[in-house]
Amino acid sequence: SLLASKYRLGRIIKFQGIKKGIENTNYLLITNKNKYILTIFEKRVKRKDLPFFMQLMDSLYNQKINCPRPLKDKDGKYLTLIKKKTACVVTFLKGKDKQKLDVKNCYEVGKNIGKFHKASNKLKLYRRNSMSINSLNSLLKSINFKSKKITPNLKKVLEVSLKEIKKDWPTNLPTGIIHGDLFIDNIFFNKNKFAGFIDFYFSCNDYLMYEIAICINALCFDKKKNKFILNNLKVKNLIKGYQSVRKISQKEKSALNTLCRGAALRYLLTRVYDF
Repeated sequence: SLLASKYRLGRIIKFQGIKKGIENTNYLLITNKNKYILTIFEKRVKRKDLPFFMQLMDSLYNQKINCPRPLKDKDGKYLTLIKKKTACVVTFLKGKDKQKLDVKNCYEVGKNIGKFHKASNKLKLYRRNSMSINSLNSLLKSINFKSKKITPNLKKVLEVSLKEIKKDWPTNLPTGIIHGDLFIDNIFFNKNKFAGFIDFYFSCNDYLMYEIAICINALCFDKKKNKFILNNLKVKNLIKGYQSVRKISQKEKSALNTLCRGAALRYLLTRVYDF
């Protein structure tokens, strides 16, 4: 109720934990006025980065990008403390994630990433990518490969791959603010129509094409038996949707393979590290 009066939310009717999301703790707040999400920030999110995320979401929301809007409290502040942890309250985005995207969904996602990049391009905000290709070496070094469940030669594969990817990493591609974590659970649909993006807590400045590379990894593979097979039609539609808003240069296209490998490595490393 302290939170409700601080953010002028109205009277809280329901308050429940949300299981989804591995980085932060989320609660659904239902009041007599509206629905909200309370997010309590956990280990991986640095407190100094939080103002960037809040301003980004607020600015995107104001530019009609479908995303949650962080609320300001009575003192005009986005952030509050709950049991010594930083927290925020954002508006509730209607819809939910899909387990599997079809080709049309991929086109829509691409188009909306294009709109997001166009909107974020206008903002004078900056955050270095804490998961950039240059920070992966220290992440790799910090992993303990002793678990029996980790393939014995994985460490070597990761080391060799990182070396190759770093050598081939492109220079001077168009940059801007990217979402940086557009996995299937951060993309909402409502009645099979795109409803918005959530969870901007990896957003940063990087190559715009790196966003597309992450999405190819995260969204464009189909599971067949026990293998993941790249669905080229999904990739084409993702890119086609994106290009309906922003044209991709030849230089960006040439770099895409290396960017995809970099994105794959970044996620594999964080997964193995967490494991």
